[in-house]
Amino acid sequence: GAGLRMTLAHTLSLRPNPDARVPTTAMVMAAGLGKRMRPLTATRPKPLVKVAGKPLMDHALDRLEAGGIRKVVVNVHYLADTVEAHLAARRCGLEFTISDERAKLLETGGGLIKARPLLGDAPFFCVNSDNFWVDGPTETFAMMQRIWDPARMDALLLLVPQARAYCHAGQGDFHMDANGRLSRRKPGHVAPFVYIGIQILSPSLLVDPPADVFSTNIFWNRAIEAGRLYGVAHQGLWFDVGTPQAIPVVESVLAHG
Repeated sequence: GAGLRMTLAHTLSLRPNPDARVPTTAMVMAAGLGKRMRPLTATRPKPLVKVAGKPLMDHALDRLEAGGIRKVVVNVHYLADTVEAHLAARRCGLEFTISDERAKLLETGGGLIKARPLLGDAPFFCVNSDNFWVDGPTETFAMMQRIWDPARMDALLLLVPQARAYCHAGQGDFHMDANGRLSRRKPGHVAPFVYIGIQILSPSLLVDPPADVFSTNIFWNRAIEAGRLYGVAHQGLWFDVGTPQAIPVVESVLAHG
């Protein structure tokens, strides 16, 4: 049944992959306007809204640092000076480079194209700065690094089963086959997995932008057509911290285990 297929997919995926070039660079998406998080974002960018005592962005950066990432490219647009000042004041082992989108907000795909020269030629993590997750039995970035296989994949997305997507009201994003290969939710239907804002991308995917401003969905669609978009199920907790109402939910779950 489905449970057996999931177990099989997990077993196949977790085979060590000694030939993979393990990502040591990350792009952190921090340029958005945070409209759904108003009024908290009237005076601060969404990545600096505090959850459980520290800014959302710092939760992600702490995990990246613990996961062995050294170089981080951060794109900025809304209240960009505030984000830059926050990064400059942060004492850590991460080397930050700013991808400046002050002149024009480029969305996720356009942001990746703009940052492409800063990212190098190896696969890299791309992380939404407003993401809040708790690791499962395995540390998230280590798990994804182990599964990443550039011979088969152009992108590897971290997904959570719809039933465990806290504070999330969508209908799901993807179906995942027994080998981890992804396909889209069909219009009018639901899909079992939600994308949760963490992925590994091959720079080879970041070509031929359709416009200045566009979504990463364009790249994912190309990877699906080539049979090279893969996913892995997150074993821990994930929260969609998109609105002020989600913050006390996150804090309550964390406080009460």
